[in-house]
Amino acid sequence: MKITTMVTGAALGVMLASTAMAAELTVVSFGGAYGAAQKKHMLDPYTAKTGTKILFEDYSGGIAEIKAQVEANNIQWDVVDIEVIDLERACSEGLLEVIPASVLAAGADGTPGAQDFIPSAIANECGVGNIVWTIIYAYNEKTIGSVKPTSIGDFFDTKKISGKRAMRKRPQVNMEWALIADGVAADKVYEVLATDAGQARAFAKLDTIKDDIVWFDSWSQVPQLLNDGGAVMGQSANGRIFDAIKKDGKPFKMVWDAHVYDLDVWAVVKGSKKKDLAFDFISFATGTKPLSGMPDVAYGPTRKSSMALVDPAVIPDLPTSHLDEGVKADGIFWADFGESLGEKFNEWLLK
Repeated sequence: MKITTMVTGAALGVMLASTAMAAELTVVSFGGAYGAAQKKHMLDPYTAKTGTKILFEDYSGGIAEIKAQVEANNIQWDVVDIEVIDLERACSEGLLEVIPASVLAAGADGTPGAQDFIPSAIANECGVGNIVWTIIYAYNEKTIGSVKPTSIGDFFDTKKISGKRAMRKRPQVNMEWALIADGVAADKVYEVLATDAGQARAFAKLDTIKDDIVWFDSWSQVPQLLNDGGAVMGQSANGRIFDAIKKDGKPFKMVWDAHVYDLDVWAVVKGSKKKDLAFDFISFATGTKPLSGMPDVAYGPTRKSSMALVDPAVIPDLPTSHLDEGVKADGIFWADFGESLGEKFNEWLLK
């Protein structure tokens, strides 16, 4: 992470201590079981420690809302949980604050922060890693029928398994899955997708299931679609399905083949009037103990020291236990191609 000259950790703590009781911070994330875990392990403990009131809001991801606030100079959010697949673009477009190195607190075992985080968690100067997560697809064992899907190819094979497929309405992940299902090797997918021919190939593969796609905007919709029969298979953040299985007893099954894994980070919206308070919150929220709570919803912590506090029974359900079956989302690719592919994707939807 780039080191910048900002308020030191000690000075920041003294400054915030005198104003914490009157302070208020708006934090935005993805809701659901994930948001509940963040509230339990990060937000509530921070409020208890500092007295800061936190307004916790939900959004559907992407950078459109952040960009609109910054361009209008009407900042409504302070801290935002953003996917790394969107982070590169948001940072390069000047929509986020650069986070000072002093925010990286030492681990509970004394390891310096910069050494305790996995490298990809602090690779971008505008964010500090929160979780390792992934997008899988899942099905309802009671409604799928006699043929059970095991691969990304099965997701695209409506002759083998009929019925609706639920997919998030954006090109990210859908384009990667389409190419892999069409025979492109996982380690070549972004190389192919960077070409006009590769993009055409991905859209052609998506065409084969277009009439059977149920589009959604929020991850919260997927368990409901699987539960009520609105879709026989559904693309989802793994934590949503894990929570539905473990807490609600849903008969869902996750398929790990070609899962696209990524990180989420905490970031600060450019122009926030509570920037220093936002940095203090991020420093706390990405500490060893708060991060160790994220496996509650099967998301891996980004600190090495947090793993010592994780229940061993949960480890097989973490994305980090299935990396060899997956593809790392390429944030740099999507920073370069996100806008153009977003336009092409919207045009394709209207055809």
